[in-house]
Amino acid sequence: MQGLKRFNTEELSKVDGAVKASEELVNNYFKMSSGQWLKNRYDIKTAKDLALHECIDGPFAQVIKYEGRKKDVSLGSSSFSLYKVCLQDNAILAMVLKNDDLFLEPFLLYILTHELIHIVRFSKFKQRYENKNEVDVTLDEERKVHVLTHTILKSVSVPGLSKVCEFYKDWLKNPESKT
Repeated sequence: MQGLKRFNTEELSKVDGAVKASEELVNNYFKMSSGQWLKNRYDIKTAKDLALHECIDGPFAQVIKYEGRKKDVSLGSSSFSLYKVCLQDNAILAMVLKNDDLFLEPFLLYILTHELIHIVRFSKFKQRYENKNEVDVTLDEERKVHVLTHTILKSVSVPGLSKVCEFYKDWLKNPESKT
């Protein structure tokens, strides 16, 4: 993990802004009350706070499901699902650096909106969480989440967001329609 680029203070501020915006967008889209939203227990972490097994090569983020339990309770019936969004700073920064059309803020907004949609779908049992690594999530589920991400973000006016959506456009194609 040594030598991998991490978000600096200014970039972390952009992550924080993207987290707030994506939470509001996803919450509004799924029309969840604040009580329902809080039931979706999750945490968003960057590279500095990730365990070694949470760092992956390739994707820009992954969702890992953990079992949580209140400190004072030992019964399994009181356990709950805790989802952790693991942002991969190095991969995100490398892609933004490599691609002049991508800016960090809209790229983070897309990534975080996408990951929060996964969590909502897992929480509402629209998709079962069976894998520890998002790389293993079915292509069909990924495609559905990308379509939802585009749907949520299409009405948002953020400089550079259209270029990010263009970057992900291949996920919107129906694989059966290829000739």
